[in-house]
Amino acid sequence: MTAAVDVGDGDRHGPPDIGLPDAGLSDAELPDTEPGDGERRGLEEAERVELTVDAVAPGGHCVARVDGQVVFVRHALPGERVVAEVTEVHRGFVRADAVAVLDAAPERVEPPCPYAGPGRCGGCDLQHVAPQAQLDWKTSVVREQLSRLAGLTDSEIDRLGVAVVALPGGPLGWRSRVRYAVDAAGRAGLLKHRSHEVVPIDRCLIAHPAIQELPVLAPSGARWPEADAVETVASTGGDVTVTALADGVPTPVDGPPTVREVAAGRDWTLPASGFWQVHPAAAGTLVDAVLDLLDPKPGESAWDLYGGSGLFAAALVGRVGPDSRVTVVESAAPSVAAARENLRDLPRVEVVAARVETALARRRIIGPVDLVVLDPPRTGAGAQVVRNVVAASPRAVAYVSCDPAAFARDVRTFAEAGWRLAELRGFDLFPMTQHVEVVGLLLPPAAGR
Repeated sequence: MTAAVDVGDGDRHGPPDIGLPDAGLSDAELPDTEPGDGERRGLEEAERVELTVDAVAPGGHCVARVDGQVVFVRHALPGERVVAEVTEVHRGFVRADAVAVLDAAPERVEPPCPYAGPGRCGGCDLQHVAPQAQLDWKTSVVREQLSRLAGLTDSEIDRLGVAVVALPGGPLGWRSRVRYAVDAAGRAGLLKHRSHEVVPIDRCLIAHPAIQELPVLAPSGARWPEADAVETVASTGGDVTVTALADGVPTPVDGPPTVREVAAGRDWTLPASGFWQVHPAAAGTLVDAVLDLLDPKPGESAWDLYGGSGLFAAALVGRVGPDSRVTVVESAAPSVAAARENLRDLPRVEVVAARVETALARRRIIGPVDLVVLDPPRTGAGAQVVRNVVAASPRAVAYVSCDPAAFARDVRTFAEAGWRLAELRGFDLFPMTQHVEVVGLLLPPAAGR
């Protein structure tokens, strides 16, 4: 995930905002199942059924089966016996919430937030899961996607040593950017899972402490009759802001119009409504991982694709030296402006305002390359971008992704060109949620590493 993205594009490089409805599993993310014949075989919406929960699945669910029908269950853990209430019926599978636990798994804990659970706030998927078990859960999801979508064998995955690790600071109080939805009464809150219904709350426990203290939510008496949403920011540079959004137009309410972030040994200035990593330790963690995996050498050239405001580019310049060329490619105008402003002291960094697909198709625009940082939106780079990166013959590619499914699909495309996933790091940038970040090193056939 890049340091900054298009202000108007929300968390395009990150997970869905906790103030927005969860899109849920796509077909590509569904684990292997027996889809059935499309008939409802006894399970209907709002029906309750006892079942035993099986393995974890992408999207914060576990898999269960009732008379051969696949059930994706939230608020459960593998091995548990629960009472599940059906929330949606689809062809071949249903969704359900565990509304009562009959036999609890040892990893189950009491959710710290009173708004976590069936029918309540949909922002946190895993508050009922002990911290280490959350890491194990996410590790299992990454492994499953690499197996099913990237086509890696168990031994190949074992060789990678896939293990999601925690960032400093603990599972609460980490989210430095929170977008609250506003209900018809003007109260700010968060949305139910897969719904536009707003749950008014008095505090979000994963929000940064400075955000928790803002007089934004209903118990403070705050009302937002003209707003659709309220964005709050607590930057790593110490700035705290509140912005109201109506029909997509931001209106500053409190705090400075720009905020200062600190990462990779530099200060970054961004619009208050712009994008930055939501975990305070995330930017530095990702920079360290990318540099460690790529191991840049003096004199090498580099591309920072989907580069946002140039976080990785700035870090690469420090390794390849002032006489080497580093190119940022970014299409969002606010991000291009932020990159040019924040990197103006680095004359060998060029910021190209273009879609990555266009820049790669016309490679003379961005020149030859030794190293590539590929940090696409949540949907992934896609086959054509991967093929064009391969055609440029870089020494190595560092791929940063917040969606293991999209990452795995692109790894398969690299593999079709003879490249291999040589190393993989997993980071829990989003504690209490089902989202996970991975950084992979991809190498061409001739590489010996």
